[in-house]
Amino acid sequence: MGETAIRLMNEGDPAIISEAFRNQGWKKPVDQFLKYLEEQENRQRVTLVAKVKGDFAGYVNVVWESDYPYFKERHIPEIQDFNVLVKYRRRGIGTMLMDQSEEIISERSEFSGLGVGLFRDYGAAQLLYVNRGYVPDGNGIYKNGEYLQYGQQVLVDDDLNLFFVKKLSKEVSNE
Repeated sequence: MGETAIRLMNEGDPAIISEAFRNQGWKKPVDQFLKYLEEQENRQRVTLVAKVKGDFAGYVNVVWESDYPYFKERHIPEIQDFNVLVKYRRRGIGTMLMDQSEEIISERSEFSGLGVGLFRDYGAAQLLYVNRGYVPDGNGIYKNGEYLQYGQQVLVDDDLNLFFVKKLSKEVSNE
């Protein structure tokens, strides 16, 4: 996939990313990406951007201190807000972004974590994560700062998540 490049987000990216998602019919404001850039400069997150032949194709974040309690207590970095534009899906770009994210995390932690939505729109992501070795953390469904209980009724939306962890294997050099 020589035509695809993964790099850190830079100051020219927020407007381009926001516009690309707007063209796809998704609302992702410039301010969201400006916040990511500021947090990256403050070493709170790493935002990776994928480009295909110079055109924006997707991005992913590594957040060093997750707000999710299970990850926060165990100092597990979280992969967040992972998106590939629809027109660039099924080309291995998501896999490349995940590979690079896990490589970055492995320099600081032996575990990686992430959350995924529970409805059909997240089906491809659910399969990708399981196929990469992520397993549920065992705490059940989480939404808006709380673990859900039996019988509790909630609105199914993007904030309804199941969280997963993966033990990362770090390559050991034999040099």
